[in-house]
Amino acid sequence: MERTTPITVSRQSSPEERETALRQIYYQALERQPYAYERKQLAKAEKDFLCNKIGVRRFLKELGHSSVYLDSFYYSSSNPKFIENCFKHFLGRTVQDTAEMQAYVNILMKRGVTHFINAILDSDEYRQNFGCFTVPYQRSPRCYESPKAYLETDIIRHELFGQRGWALPTLYWHQLGLSCEGGVCMYIEEDSDVQTATDMPPIAAAEPPQQDQLHDELMELLWGMDAAAG
Repeated sequence: MERTTPITVSRQSSPEERETALRQIYYQALERQPYAYERKQLAKAEKDFLCNKIGVRRFLKELGHSSVYLDSFYYSSSNPKFIENCFKHFLGRTVQDTAEMQAYVNILMKRGVTHFINAILDSDEYRQNFGCFTVPYQRSPRCYESPKAYLETDIIRHELFGQRGWALPTLYWHQLGLSCEGGVCMYIEEDSDVQTATDMPPIAAAEPPQQDQLHDELMELLWGMDAAAG
């Protein structure tokens, strides 16, 4: 559910305006409205938000730390895919490059998911774009670094809940030349049959030689961070 006009609340916002903002927060960060049993878990945060006790950023922290959000996006995902989703939900953009991905993988693995969520919502980028009272939205830069940057941003913006699986983020499957529609990643070679990758992570068993470096980097991100976690 995209929008072009930011939704901002204030101390003067009416109950109806707060309700509208709350629905939009869920569309943006959860990609749906919560189920009845989930609303019970979020009842106190919802009440505080609707009563003007907390703003949008504080409510997003409560949501991001909750089992409602973590069960939907964290426990079922690889760390890189979770980071990609968090950037989409809270910063309104895709991960810029592998260096940014690596930096946030380190935060997530070394300091935990609560600190990782705080790092995004307390960042200068978040504060400058959304402050404390504006609901995050999908941002469209006036210009992109390349056609590829535009493509990746557009894909993330329109990606549905779990549509491309829970392991391989767009940043990598696009670079590897994979098609991951429907949650199954496939490597397509010219003039050859499609090769479907069924093992974890969902990439082809043999990539072209020029992709070896990227493949090794992906392996490190998906599997090689266990030592840091310990």
